Order: sequence, then structure tokens, then C-alpha cells
Amino acid sequence: MKKDERKQRWSLKGCVCGCEEVLSLTGAALSRRQFVAGLAGTATVAAAGLSGPIKAFAQAAETRPYRIDVHHHLSPPSYVTASVAANFGDGPMRKWTPESSLADMDKAGIAVAMLSVTTPGVNFTSGEAARKLARECNEYAAKLIADHPGRFGGFAMLPLTDVDASLKEISYALDTLKLDGIGLLTSYHDKWLGDPAFLPVMEELNARKVIVYTHPTGADCCVNLVRTQPPVMIEYGTDTTRTIADIIFSGNAQKFRDIRWIFSHAGGSMPFLIERLVRQPVLDAKTKPTVPDGTLAELTRFWYDTAQTSNKAAMSALSAIIPTSQILFGTDFPYRTGIDHVNGLRNAGVFTEAQIADIERGNALKLLPRFGA
Repeated sequence: MKKDERKQRWSLKGCVCGCEEVLSLTGAALSRRQFVAGLAGTATVAAAGLSGPIKAFAQAAETRPYRIDVHHHLSPPSYVTASVAANFGDGPMRKWTPESSLADMDKAGIAVAMLSVTTPGVNFTSGEAARKLARECNEYAAKLIADHPGRFGGFAMLPLTDVDASLKEISYALDTLKLDGIGLLTSYHDKWLGDPAFLPVMEELNARKVIVYTHPTGADCCVNLVRTQPPVMIEYGTDTTRTIADIIFSGNAQKFRDIRWIFSHAGGSMPFLIERLVRQPVLDAKTKPTVPDGTLAELTRFWYDTAQTSNKAAMSALSAIIPTSQILFGTDFPYRTGIDHVNGLRNAGVFTEAQIADIERGNALKLLPRFGA
């Protein structure tokens, strides 16, 4: 190595993408703020006044995928077949392919997508058919993860109304398939996730300290209520709020403190109903023991994703209640694109660059440290 080359030293400390906070080379420095901005596409390498090897590194960093998408759907072939036979589902779900996910991820700088089957899960069937379909979907997800190392993780589907089968599937999905957590719907035939019927499952999930990602669905009570409004428009957000409240005021949030809950779509209508949720123990004294430190203490322990809510109104409301540390990047692919949400978070004007970096990657790594390697 020549003398001049030996002078060129890299110093990297703790950057969100696995690099370190300050990049220095013969006096040129790129701060964490500048580097994060570069990753987000909001600053250029030229603005940092860099040249040589560090310029090449920074240019590559602008396009290197680093985001983690916790709300990303897959459609295993057996699930598509079942949807056709049972006459449910739509074009985006049925047309999904692994290649379409990877293409969208690359376009939006998404390194990892956490896969889950969307609603109705196996709510449309029961018994052996539900058990078989859940197993096939989970095995398909595990194979996809193995076939694309580092690009996908997975939340396993359960036939939750069948408690014994769910306990077996938890063991198989986590111990054998090595999936990253469990994916649940917000309700199962008018039972929400605080229902006593599900207590054995919650006990197992708590004992294992499982990440439980939740996705809304249309509750049996509330489909086809208004001709002009499909359930996805209003009911999905409402069902998320119902299950959040049920988990809290059933006492499950206190009892099962090691379950790590993720709620879709910024918590549904929760941020807008916050006064009612906070006042519930005042209005109904029997709920006081479920929130000894207040409703907010429970709400701020949960995680919430940005899917379909990466806009100023939703993010302002959520971040007024929930610490940025509990907000995760989500896209709802294939129903929305990754770049929609990358741009939406920035155009919202709610978060700093450092906060966006945490939302897009850093916060998820607290739950999913295996993707930080």
C-alpha cells in the first residue's frame, strides 16, 4: 500500500444501515444526518463535498436497500386456489408473485419484507381445511424466506378459533419453520383478541415472548352495513381499534406483557378516539384494574405500522400519542407500493430525518435483530 493510500482511513460509528455515525476520510466528514438524508434520497453526495472512495460508498448507500417493511402480504398458491373456490379475494391478492414483491422492494429501497397472509386468513373455513391451509401457507412462506436469504421474514398464520390446532401450529411455525412471529386477524367470528376463548394461545405466545402482528378484517357483525362503504374503507380501522381496546380492557395487556403487539394502519381509529379510551376507567370502574397505570401506559407499549397512513393527518395524530420509537414502516403491498410510503412519510412533514430512519429500520431491528447483521 502506498503512503498516500495509508492515510485514507474509514471511521464508521452506529449508522441505521449498519454503517457508523460519522464517515471520515482525509478530513472529509459525512454526518449521520447527512448520511441518513442521502439514504432517503433527500440529500446528494455532491452536497457533502466528497470525492474518491467515500463518494463511491455514499453513492452506493443512496440506493442500497435498508428499509424493513413489517406489513407486506404474500399469496401462497394454495391460498389463491382456496380463494377462487370460496369466491373471495381480489386481483392484487390473486396476482401476487415473489418477483412482484422483490421488484417493488428494490424500487423503494426495502431490504426486508415481513410476509403475512391478508384477510380473511382462514376465517372463511374451519376444521381440517383451516388447519391444512394454515400449514401450507406457513410452509410456503418459510421456503420463500430460505430461497431469498435476508430479503424476507414471516409471520405465521393460525386457525385461531381452533385452539389446540393453533398451539400445534405455533410450535411448528416457530420451532421447525423458524418463522419470526405470528400473524393474527383482529377478530374471529365476533371474538376479538382479548376474548377468553383465546387465553391458552395468549399464554403460549406470552411464554415465548412472540411478536404478534395483527391485520384488520371485517367483523361478522359489521359487513354490508352501508351500500356505499365496503368494509375496507371504515370497518378495518374500526376493527383494529376494537381489538386494541379488547386486549387492554380484558386485562390481557397486563397479564401477557411479553407479547409484542404490532397493529396495522397506525392503530386504526385509535388515535382519534384517544379521549374515550383514556376515560374508560373513569366511566367504568371495573376496568380500572386492567390499566393500573392508565390506558396510555398500555397503548405506548404497542407498535404501530404506517401502512395506508403515511400522511400528515394520520402520522400527526399517531405521533401525538405514541412515541416515534413504537412506529414501524409498513406498505400493505400489493395493495399499495413501497415508494408510496417512502414519499408519504417525507411529504407529511411530521418527522425529522433521524426519526424517519428509525421508523424505516431502527425500530424494527429492536423486534427483529436478526436482520441487522
